[in-house]
Amino acid sequence: MKKAVITGITGQDGSYLAEYLLSMGYEVHGIIRRASTFNTKRINHLYRDPHVINGSARLFLHYGDLGATGVLTDVIYDTKPDEIYHLAAQSHVRVSFDMPEYTGDVTGLGTTRMLEAVRRLGKGTRFYQASTSELFGSAKPPQNENTPFHPQSPYAVAKLYAYWMVENYRDGYGMYTVNGILFNHESPRRGETFVTRKITRAVASILAKKQDKLFLGNLDSKRDWGYAPEYVEAMHKLLQQETPTNYVFGTGESHSVRDFLEESFGYVDLDWRKYVEIDPRYFRPTEVDYLLADPTKANEELGWKPKVKFHELVRIMVDADLELIGMNCPGEGRKVCHEKFDGWHRWDDQVITMDK
Repeated sequence: MKKAVITGITGQDGSYLAEYLLSMGYEVHGIIRRASTFNTKRINHLYRDPHVINGSARLFLHYGDLGATGVLTDVIYDTKPDEIYHLAAQSHVRVSFDMPEYTGDVTGLGTTRMLEAVRRLGKGTRFYQASTSELFGSAKPPQNENTPFHPQSPYAVAKLYAYWMVENYRDGYGMYTVNGILFNHESPRRGETFVTRKITRAVASILAKKQDKLFLGNLDSKRDWGYAPEYVEAMHKLLQQETPTNYVFGTGESHSVRDFLEESFGYVDLDWRKYVEIDPRYFRPTEVDYLLADPTKANEELGWKPKVKFHELVRIMVDADLELIGMNCPGEGRKVCHEKFDGWHRWDDQVITMDK
């Protein structure tokens, strides 16, 4: 049985990745931060108390923090994993401008702490680093593996440091370390402060008469938005290759925040212009205007091609937020999940259960 460690297991990607690996027979160990309140809602439906099911549990949680080298090292030494998926970070771009030092420590140096623990273990563990399209910043689209980086935020700069540390440990120590440069990927499990989820939650709340206005920043920013469950499949595929190398993952389509508003509100016959107001506080000191993936390498070498289109992604998220608030949904997003996924990713188990 293969063994994997996931940092950031309680987040959007970590929870989907845990589901996917468990469906493939892995033993999964997740590192979570200790808190006075529970923050595991996205994986509660996966967890089985090892005291109750007589030793057959395959998901285990360990307390840790990317700022605590000793704890991270202990977890890696104790579990001796075949694969590590390093997804944890301070990942909110706008917040990184307010907390640049913390972002650098957690997102940048946290990766070094993980890499050094793996190096010292000496087991040949394969290491996946969750890199980001924010590395490209102001670089001319479309962006691929050969596009020069030009980061435009403390978050992106910290991720760039982590990117090169992954490269350095591969070149210097012969370790299997890779960067997955993932463009934006969303889902009903996206954090509520990220713009896509903020929009779809607002649609549901407005229909339920619980919200009157939605405050946003730059509506003209364009992003390559995909569906998160497909991207965790890409992460796993990346670590199964014979030779470690980096890949860009994206849809090859780009849409603005304004487009996302049009699709979300239009799906339930609302005019977004009646509800959206601009708040300058949400603008970034340096904006990234246009991100568009060129995923040719992943398409041709890995056979990875996303199935969910932009309008389908929006419908999935709106349907889920409507159901979450207790309202009937149009159902087109639910239908997409039923028709395009089988096996590990199902609507009832994957999209709704997380918030029960």
